[in-house]
Amino acid sequence: MTDILDPAVAQDDNTVEATGATKRLFIKTYGCQMNVYDSERMADVLRPLGYATTDTAEGADFVILNTCHIREKAAEKVYSELGKLREMREKRVAKGGNGMTIAVAGCVAQAEGEEIMRRQPAVDLVVGPQAYHQLPELLTRTARARGERIGADFAPNEKFDALPVTRGTEGVTAFLTVQEGCDKFCTFCVVPYTRGAEWSRPVKAVLEEARALAGRGVREITLLGQNVNAYDGEGPDGKPFTLAKLAYALAEIEGIDRIRYTTSHPNDMSDDLIAAHADLQALMPYLHLPVQAGSDRILRLMNRKHGRQKYFDLIDRIREARPDIAISGDFIVGFPGENDRDFEDTLDLVRRVNYASAFSFIYSPRPGTPAATMAAHVPEEVAKERLYALQALLSEQQVAFNQSLAGRVLPVLFEKKGRHDQQAIGRSPYLQSVHVEGGDHLIGQIANVEILSGKQNSLSGKLIQS
Repeated sequence: MTDILDPAVAQDDNTVEATGATKRLFIKTYGCQMNVYDSERMADVLRPLGYATTDTAEGADFVILNTCHIREKAAEKVYSELGKLREMREKRVAKGGNGMTIAVAGCVAQAEGEEIMRRQPAVDLVVGPQAYHQLPELLTRTARARGERIGADFAPNEKFDALPVTRGTEGVTAFLTVQEGCDKFCTFCVVPYTRGAEWSRPVKAVLEEARALAGRGVREITLLGQNVNAYDGEGPDGKPFTLAKLAYALAEIEGIDRIRYTTSHPNDMSDDLIAAHADLQALMPYLHLPVQAGSDRILRLMNRKHGRQKYFDLIDRIREARPDIAISGDFIVGFPGENDRDFEDTLDLVRRVNYASAFSFIYSPRPGTPAATMAAHVPEEVAKERLYALQALLSEQQVAFNQSLAGRVLPVLFEKKGRHDQQAIGRSPYLQSVHVEGGDHLIGQIANVEILSGKQNSLSGKLIQS
């Protein structure tokens, strides 16, 4: 599975010939799993219009850049890509070919829609993350009037109500968005401004989509949300469901063998969710629980609304409930005002928690967020030194965790063939890739594997003959 801050990922299902579709759709996806899910759903809503996905912008009739505002200089990367697309379209038209419709979707579109249209007139559509269900309608209104080209002010429930139940997902794993938005207002984060307030999908809708996925052969689903463990969707009795109750309900669906969720906030890690990790076999022993920093002073400046001791106590409770659980996290270094002592507190937290994996970044300001106006900027060279030191420690812990699995027998869900003949690649319960020789006949199945060795990002193993 990809991490919550994935690099750009292009949709690469070249299905034009297979479906007999007459129009080609290329979607380039930046950022998180939420965007990957959204890109899949964009393809779904456009499929009835005759669009099938292709793996390149060359020859595409419709190109969508599904953007993320988390990465540094995210908007500038989008403008660079738009410049290339504009040139591609101009050359195609000059040669007498068909034109290309260009759209910008996602969080950069939501935050900078007017500016995108001003700076890059080649863009035909700007669609925020709550409006992509309107793509079929917007496609018919590509007149240059600004009001017709920006569709970003729709409620999340309208979006999900408008999406087709049937998805074009292929493979044995799938993302499933259950919650959107954020009410936490961390001072470094743009999500509350681009995705809006926290909102949870009704249980009925989630279960219907999960059953449809199971019917297509999906065996593992990852529940997505900006604060997924804040889920409180309406249940069958009209009362809110917690994420734990939702997990129990999903586990009852025939064919769904594995459940994951991301990303969580420590303040929403409820007692029943911790207990579910102990009770529910389908809930994988892997938890992504970002803390961002190990210094209480920096956590206050970040407006995280918890301190390091609360995080330690939470980790202890989770591990008591599920001793074999693997913990993952996110870290920001060089936050405004961070000094050497603050950074040492972060290193101390990492040593005490002992992460199986983690993602770390240098702070970069986001326009409109409180942190962007904070003083005491950390020099770039200092921030880089701190990042290298943190990543060295995190890498050491990740390798040690992977190596500690050698000799254990783990159930592996096989997803695809490997590079070598008869090799198969699957996922362990802890999310690592597992490479197995002679397992290519097991694609789509779960089989026991003895782990032989662990590397930085993957495991090697051999099949246990039953």
